[in-house]
Amino acid sequence: MSTTESIEDFYQKKFSFLPDNLQNNVGHFNVFRLEDCLSDHTLSMSYNRRDFYKISLIRGHNVYHYADKSIEINGTALMFFNPLVPYTWELASGDMKDVTGFFCIFTEAFFNEKIRGNIGDLPTFAVGGKPAYILDEHQDKLTERIFLKMFEEINTDYIYKYDLLRNYITEIAHFALKMQPSETLFKHTDANTRITSVFTELLERQFPIENPAQRFTMRSAKDYASQLSVHVNHLNRAIKETTGKTTTHYITERLLSEAKALLKHTDWNISEIGYCLGFEEPAHFNNFFKKLTNQTPTSYRIV
Repeated sequence: MSTTESIEDFYQKKFSFLPDNLQNNVGHFNVFRLEDCLSDHTLSMSYNRRDFYKISLIRGHNVYHYADKSIEINGTALMFFNPLVPYTWELASGDMKDVTGFFCIFTEAFFNEKIRGNIGDLPTFAVGGKPAYILDEHQDKLTERIFLKMFEEINTDYIYKYDLLRNYITEIAHFALKMQPSETLFKHTDANTRITSVFTELLERQFPIENPAQRFTMRSAKDYASQLSVHVNHLNRAIKETTGKTTTHYITERLLSEAKALLKHTDWNISEIGYCLGFEEPAHFNNFFKKLTNQTPTSYRIV
């Protein structure tokens, strides 16, 4: 079942202790060698959301399950995880000794306390963004060098060390973004893109669904147009021009993605899942899911 792992849970599971600086006014940061956190019997992580951000440099043959997608990587990958999206990792090679690398974890407060803006605004951490970047040997070494700087700095008594560590986080994120073609980055400033951006934020704000009592309520283009104080036709034109999709199609895709994640990674019954996604009757949810996937929710769950 998908739950939310707290930063306290992380330390208790990995190290059976809590660091002294876990609860403070500037948030929390730490960096680790992957080998120090794995053992021969640790073949996977539980599929959870976390209440902290994570950046991993990981080498080996591994499979990542991120939201409703799976990514198999044989080599070196730079991975970005945000608190909104559940994920898990599993070993594909069968030998834990093949897995090496680094990772750092940090809370939103650690980054946003001193830097204007939100860490979640970076495309590497955006919901629906690109979480995995395949690295060649040269890129691997460059990224490792940044992690080694983190290790060196976190153990100093330099009064501004956490400012440096924030810079290293940003440096890694921009290192990844520079690997993408520039046209794929968020650089639009026209009115249609701004409307689409706010629409997407309103849509994503309703997710993830974390318990059966939570409900997805804004299901129509008219609902979003009302919130944005624009005519529904104007909203539809803006989204169609920006994304190539209709507003209804965009909402439906996101709803289906969440339905798949809940079916695969929770033990809620079909009626509960349908209800929290806004379907008053189980039959309506079944019809919705089967129309889009050619499978019933039950058959999808057991595959």
